[in-house]
Amino acid sequence: MRYVCSICGYVYDEEVEGTPFDDLPDTWTCPLCGAAKSTFGPEASPEKAAPAEPRASSATGAPPSVPSSAAATRDGDLTELPAGVLAAICSNLARGCEKQYLPEEAALYTELARWFGAHAPEPEAPADDGEALDAVAMLMADDLERGYPALQADAEAAGDRGTQRVRVWGEKVTRTLASLAERYRREGPAILAGTRIWVCSVCGFTYLGDRPPALCPVCKVPDWKFDEIGGRAA
Repeated sequence: MRYVCSICGYVYDEEVEGTPFDDLPDTWTCPLCGAAKSTFGPEASPEKAAPAEPRASSATGAPPSVPSSAAATRDGDLTELPAGVLAAICSNLARGCEKQYLPEEAALYTELARWFGAHAPEPEAPADDGEALDAVAMLMADDLERGYPALQADAEAAGDRGTQRVRVWGEKVTRTLASLAERYRREGPAILAGTRIWVCSVCGFTYLGDRPPALCPVCKVPDWKFDEIGGRAA
């Protein structure tokens, strides 16, 4: 039996490793990206493989047409976003522009992110670390269960391959963070003892280790794109 990491794609082959996957301790992590054991699942059979991304029309080179009803269902579906959310969106857009080597656009989105960030209200501090972890875990679970599937459905309906790629990155990063939250809940602050925290500046993949991975398991940028994150002051 073979098990695949849902974040980086690492394959644990029971026949090669000599140990059944179920016999591995709960503290076992992915050798490549450090994800928890719970992020692994049985390798899908060929007939259950995920469908291919939408391709451009061979005749016109254009993406698949979007049914008029798909756009109509979005009419009037507007939500006013708080400044903190807009700051995060602009920050992510800036990093996307950096990856596409668009420095001027990245600088503009960075400026917008700073402006919205400066006008965002201070969040209420949670009672303790456990409460904060529970709140974040609930948000990540909702993203994984509802947010990303909805985004994927809308992107497929629009034939938007770029958004589908962003959805893949975002879901993998969220699974990484959920995995780290699970480990922190189980191990406590000891999870950070004697190690360093690295975050990919392009996609947000988070890694614990002495050095960042040579290539980001999610977006494949080199290690110099990782930033080291310091801990909180005592």
